[in-house]
Amino acid sequence: ETLRASLKGDVRFDDLSRTIYAGDAGIYEIIPVGVALPKDVGDVVEAVKACREHGTPLIARGAGTGLTGGAVGHGLQLDLSRHMTRISPLDTAERTIEVEPGVVLDELNAALAPGGLHFAPDVATGNRATIGGMIANNSCGAHSVLYGRTVDHVIELTVVLADSQVATFRNTQ
Repeated sequence: ETLRASLKGDVRFDDLSRTIYAGDAGIYEIIPVGVALPKDVGDVVEAVKACREHGTPLIARGAGTGLTGGAVGHGLQLDLSRHMTRISPLDTAERTIEVEPGVVLDELNAALAPGGLHFAPDVATGNRATIGGMIANNSCGAHSVLYGRTVDHVIELTVVLADSQVATFRNTQ
């Protein structure tokens, strides 16, 4: 009830939703207590606050394309791929673009293409892998030796910390 009252996005505790979010592309399955689909950073903050207040683990999730079980757990699944999919206009002079964690890699590359750019990590699941999940896993792909890993192409991250504060970290190299 705390989540339903404080989130603009959806909150689901039904058996079907919990079962759908029990697995990722790997072999691991753990039924979560529930699923939240935040609409924005404010919703993520509220979900973190509620989980902290109730002692509930929180599992951030992209598209669930990982093979290692990183997107599964018995706590609250926070699906960042449903609503948090905004892509800002490309800054061609700086060769940068700001995206939310639910943006799919192929959609990001489509936004970058007019500027002659692409996001270098080329994972096999590029048509469904989200940038947030790629950051969480430091994804790379077959051409990582030439183009690098995800970490090599991220300049700045705005994150919600465990105490529900929003912080921005910038790569200064």
